[in-house]
Amino acid sequence: MKRAYPSTFSIVARDGACWGVAVESKFLAVGPVVPWAQAGVGALATQAMANTGYGPRGLTLLARGLSAQAVVDTLTSADEGREQRQLGVVDAAGTSASFTGKACFDWAGSLTGEGYACQGNILAGQAVVQGLAEAFEQSAGKPLAERLIAALRAGQAAGGDKRGQQSAALLVVKEKGGYGGYTDHLVNLRVDDHPAPIEELARLYGLQQLYFGQTSETVNLEGGTLVSVQTMLNKLGYYDGTAHGHLDEPTQRALDAFCGTENLEMRQGEDPYKLDVEILTFMQNRVG
Repeated sequence: MKRAYPSTFSIVARDGACWGVAVESKFLAVGPVVPWAQAGVGALATQAMANTGYGPRGLTLLARGLSAQAVVDTLTSADEGREQRQLGVVDAAGTSASFTGKACFDWAGSLTGEGYACQGNILAGQAVVQGLAEAFEQSAGKPLAERLIAALRAGQAAGGDKRGQQSAALLVVKEKGGYGGYTDHLVNLRVDDHPAPIEELARLYGLQQLYFGQTSETVNLEGGTLVSVQTMLNKLGYYDGTAHGHLDEPTQRALDAFCGTENLEMRQGEDPYKLDVEILTFMQNRVG
């Protein structure tokens, strides 16, 4: 029986304290196969006739202090099927390396730079990996997840996977960067089957930022703003008091209940008199 061949383009990168992988493929559910990352250690993408064992073994080697190139050399030299594989690695220091086996289907190749490795197979051409690299470089200063999405979009705009689109994934890790600081998965999103998986991935990332992003702007819960909030909470069924403009216990309970129901509790700060602007906007949109 023939194995499915995940024609794929991906970018592996480090930016500051974050490591990540973004990938798109004409392949069902590419997320569990290609991207691997560990905070403080590095990240890698295993693709083409993917050897998923490269993932855990590669991270173990990176954790031991091996460089990206040493990891590539170690994994591929021990693999009899290496000529059908592709592998991109970024280590703890941000050094990158990539490998494309001679038996990968055209167009197949890679491009590496400071802090990133771009690779792909069965692509429209070399412009795809060039687009990945250029978009990543030009988006410096933005969060790593946004840079990786920008790279995927550029790769697709350059022709992408010549067989078409089906799935995409985005994995970004940072020490204690996940939900509540209990995990290192800052972003872990997958689109398993979609006609425009990169755009769907971008949409999901927007939601992820809404629910779990850091508070960046607040408004004071007082005066007319608080009256407006109380009025909206009343309309939404969380508050049955009058809109009087004072932050009393029933109002706080109603606001907590609203945020808990809508999964916005991560945007609630410690100061009860400060309200995240994203919560206020979300509430306004719910009321209509």
